[in-house]
Amino acid sequence: MPDVSPARTAGYALVTGASSGIGEQIAREYARRGVPLVLTARRTERLQALAAELRAQVAVEVVAADLAEPDAPAVLVAELERRGVQVRILVNNAGYGMPGRYRSNDWSAHAAFLQVMVTAVCDLTWRLLPSIRASGQGRILNVASFAALMPAAEGQTLYAPAKSFLLKFSEAMALENTDRGVHVTALCPGFTYSEFHDVTGTRSRMQVSPALWLQAKDVAREGIEGNERGDILVIPGWRYRWMHALVKLLPHRMAMGLMARNSRKVRPLD
Repeated sequence: MPDVSPARTAGYALVTGASSGIGEQIAREYARRGVPLVLTARRTERLQALAAELRAQVAVEVVAADLAEPDAPAVLVAELERRGVQVRILVNNAGYGMPGRYRSNDWSAHAAFLQVMVTAVCDLTWRLLPSIRASGQGRILNVASFAALMPAAEGQTLYAPAKSFLLKFSEAMALENTDRGVHVTALCPGFTYSEFHDVTGTRSRMQVSPALWLQAKDVAREGIEGNERGDILVIPGWRYRWMHALVKLLPHRMAMGLMARNSRKVRPLD
């Protein structure tokens, strides 16, 4: 039986990038809590398979969308309106990495990346905010990254800046919408077992201590619980919270030097 929790009220949770990884686990956690779902991603077959499983717990709508297309947020919201689906919770999770130095990729690839990671997040949030505010218990969970809290690194040049934007965007949205009972959270996980590094082709280069790897289901649970508490920033795992505190104490030049020496272990360049 699904848990009875503060999240279990009327209104759907829309999860972008729900076909795998953290997005899939967030969807599973909301289903466990009895929250109806809208699942969206590019991979329709995987969405349908997940939806078929979760419908034993909650109502699930599936809307395939490629957020790299500029009109995707508008088309997605129009389809939800056509179906009569009211969104109370928005999870901006869709994203990916693009390895290599800045000039290693065509500008069209960078433009598509920014569309998914930044523009689509803002567009979708803007379109759904009236519904989220009207619910009285609205929630926005933006899946950022621990990279947003660290100095920039070589390779995947736009990844940390995009995630830093999500953090600042979450802070501003939290301040603007608290008067309507809306909780806005930036979830900043570190290295997490998912398909992320397989897609970017960096799995074989990941020289990272096993102690630093997080389970996607734990990240999802901590993110949702923090969002329900009203936390604006959630850093899963005590080791990452400790590192965040330590980095804030270091002089910026020293922190940048540490990042320069270690970033090539996990990020292919040219």
